[in-house]
Amino acid sequence: MAGTIETLAEHGCFGGVQGFYRHASAACGGAMRFAAFVPAAGRERRLPVLFYLAGLTCTEETFTIKAGAQRVAAELGMIVVMPDTSPREPQLPGDRDAWDFGQGAGFYVDATQAPWSANYRMFSYVTEELPALIDAHFPTDPARRGVFGHSMGGHGALVTALRRPDVFRSCSAFAPISAPMDCPWGHKALGNYLGPDRSAWAAYDASALMRARPFAREILVDQGLADKFLAEQLKPELLEAAAAASGQALTLRRHAGYDHGYYFIQSFVADHLAHHARQLGQM
Repeated sequence: MAGTIETLAEHGCFGGVQGFYRHASAACGGAMRFAAFVPAAGRERRLPVLFYLAGLTCTEETFTIKAGAQRVAAELGMIVVMPDTSPREPQLPGDRDAWDFGQGAGFYVDATQAPWSANYRMFSYVTEELPALIDAHFPTDPARRGVFGHSMGGHGALVTALRRPDVFRSCSAFAPISAPMDCPWGHKALGNYLGPDRSAWAAYDASALMRARPFAREILVDQGLADKFLAEQLKPELLEAAAAASGQALTLRRHAGYDHGYYFIQSFVADHLAHHARQLGQM
């Protein structure tokens, strides 16, 4: 049964409402925040809903403020939900010691190692608890639900779609961590959250998952070629190879001059919303 939500702020935006909310999370064992944009069309009918998963150091405010997605979402008639990237309470030992692990870096996994396993259950949160909460409180159509994200959140979007196609019917990503089993960010997060057994890591590696069982619909990925993390951390070529091996329909676009930041996301966010709108029957 979905719980209650607390409204922190709501603002008129392109005829709809941009809101910020908080709720008690059973999955994460404490309060969690999220943002949600509901266009004017939501006053009349149920709409498709997109979940945006943000990257390292980000919060529910990052994409909401920086991406400029609300105008396009209003035109397409799509709800967009932006969860936080990790639990924030209770504070755990060492969870603020590094920018790429702990708070702001939940990596969208269900941790199995102490002390993280009691609270860092972001996979369950974004695939089960949060969708149920959103469906209970907003005018969504649960049969038309998509997921997208950036960097760590791009990894999260790919993994959640590949593992839970019953929950998410469309998927895209900006500069995702495509193969966390093969990069330093992934080694740090998966090793600490899941332990040293690399066989457990494969459940959260998009390239490994895609090789085993492709997503039923085309996935869109955009990657900037001026991204300083491209070679060491992101490795889109491994995702491309996995798609070729499994027959996954993948459009991977590489863009000269674009880096890892939100100017890159602003430039292509309309394409991503249109991709989801087509797949969810809004275009």
